[in-house]
Amino acid sequence: MTLITIAELQGRLDRGETTSVALLEDLQARIAARGTLSPFQRLEWERAYQQARAADLARRDGAPLGPLHGVPMAHKDMFDRKGSTVGCGGHPSARKTAQGTAAVLDWLDAAGAVDFGRLQMSEFAMGPTGQNHHHGMPENPAVAGGVPGGSSSGSGVAVGMGLVPAALGSDTGGSIRVPAACNGVVGFKPGLGVVPLTGAMPLSWTQDTVGPLAASVDCARRVLSVISGGRTRATAQDPGRLRIGFDRGGFVEGASERMRAAMAELRAALGGQGHETVSLDMGFFSDLTEPANVIAISEAATVHADRLRDTPETYGTQVRARLAQAAGIPAQAYLRARQIREIAMARTEAEIFGAADLIVLPGLADVAPQAEALVHAQGAEIARMISGMTGFTRPGSILGLPVLTLPVAWTSDGPLSVQIMGPRGSEDLIADLAQTFEVARPQMQGAVAEPA
Repeated sequence: MTLITIAELQGRLDRGETTSVALLEDLQARIAARGTLSPFQRLEWERAYQQARAADLARRDGAPLGPLHGVPMAHKDMFDRKGSTVGCGGHPSARKTAQGTAAVLDWLDAAGAVDFGRLQMSEFAMGPTGQNHHHGMPENPAVAGGVPGGSSSGSGVAVGMGLVPAALGSDTGGSIRVPAACNGVVGFKPGLGVVPLTGAMPLSWTQDTVGPLAASVDCARRVLSVISGGRTRATAQDPGRLRIGFDRGGFVEGASERMRAAMAELRAALGGQGHETVSLDMGFFSDLTEPANVIAISEAATVHADRLRDTPETYGTQVRARLAQAAGIPAQAYLRARQIREIAMARTEAEIFGAADLIVLPGLADVAPQAEALVHAQGAEIARMISGMTGFTRPGSILGLPVLTLPVAWTSDGPLSVQIMGPRGSEDLIADLAQTFEVARPQMQGAVAEPA
């Protein structure tokens, strides 16, 4: 699948090879030809064409153009837009008409982006596979029969299908990074507080973040710069010589043989570029999964307490069970999880980022798992599969740190992705290094050894 980038679209627009309206017309035709709404929850063509016509007029008249001028985008169905319906992946009774517009959509509008639809998501952003009890699951374009990942499932699929160069998602435990890794695209989770959450569906106020899933690192950083109000850089710079940390083995033991091979090849490539690669003990990251989950689900149960009490039948079976169980978590467990978080944040700053500028971790244990295997998995097996999807992303969430996920190799049955994590405020440095990965990726793809 060829992914279209923001730079390519803007080049065509600048050269007069197309118009914003023509781009929308092409998208409308392609989506109609597929005969299914998936991965979209709703399409909003009327407003989109108004935005596209305004973008074309501004370009024709020589008016100042925004950084995303005329670029078509669609977003996870959890961001308010005044007068539009927001569903949040829930039962139809959960839909609401927004009274205002999310800050991130306001900034994208001001940057000239054209917003034409709402994308599927896991129910209330709870669930890493992308399966939705009410609306089904969009098809993974990168892994035949694989789950698309969640909770920003539609965003990952829409970018992976080449329909949009970028789409907004949210990330509380990996909900940007997991679908990015499953679909072989880029996912950029900013640090806590970098992007405003006003007008976005809440899940866990301690860990919620909003960021882009995108066709390239360049696309992701362009969008992040807009939705962060310019707090991050839209253009690349030479990252210089960095100290890049890799786990000595304890934390990455759950990764597959070929994922570990990809990590080894990447480490060698970084060393060849002049970076210093250092081995660090990141084993304590493995202890953060349960505290991260306790915090997230306890806060989610608070968000949903009234609705769950009044209309429990409108929740999917798994989500209802998780929220009901969370209601029984004692305050002591929640507060202890927050204490563990504070200790882990201090330890990470001292032990990890005292020795390395950035670190590299697996995105998933392997390629996206098969949907059929998850359906039939029981007990320990399903726990192992879910852990393989979220075990590597939870630390970045509970620590509140910026993390970018991108594919570094393609196996015979799908992409292998890694995460680049840095200390608070390192979004620009992470993206700078990630763009060097993209340059090196064609050489690396042939170097990853498949197990016999």
